[in-house]
Amino acid sequence: MKIESHIGMIPENEDRIFTFLSDFKNIEPLIPKENLDSWEFHKDSCKLGIGGIGEIELKVLEREPYNLIKLGSGNDSAYAFTLWIQLKHAAEKDTRVRLTLKADLNPLLQLMAKNPLQKFVDSLVDRMGTIQYS
Repeated sequence: MKIESHIGMIPENEDRIFTFLSDFKNIEPLIPKENLDSWEFHKDSCKLGIGGIGEIELKVLEREPYNLIKLGSGNDSAYAFTLWIQLKHAAEKDTRVRLTLKADLNPLLQLMAKNPLQKFVDSLVDRMGTIQYS
């Protein structure tokens, strides 16, 4: 299953955004916590305890300076997925962002998860446009 967010606009330069998002400790404010039982953030990984699903681990798999941060599920995760954060310079203090999520889910789980995951990636993009990248 592949889910793409809408394209968002962040009023900051891509180098500052990339540096900020490359450290998972900085992304904690972006993650909506109302459906989380627990969370733990480190520089290159995070663990999220999601009610009804269990614990999901995210790890940085690749960093392409100022353009891409590729995240993936950890070895202990029950679900295999990859999340790309794509950044594109549009103008000074104008960076476009898109999230792409690929998940390896069984057909029943895909039906149940598609809409919530779409809302999740769109919400993350919206939140990225509202935080301070300093």
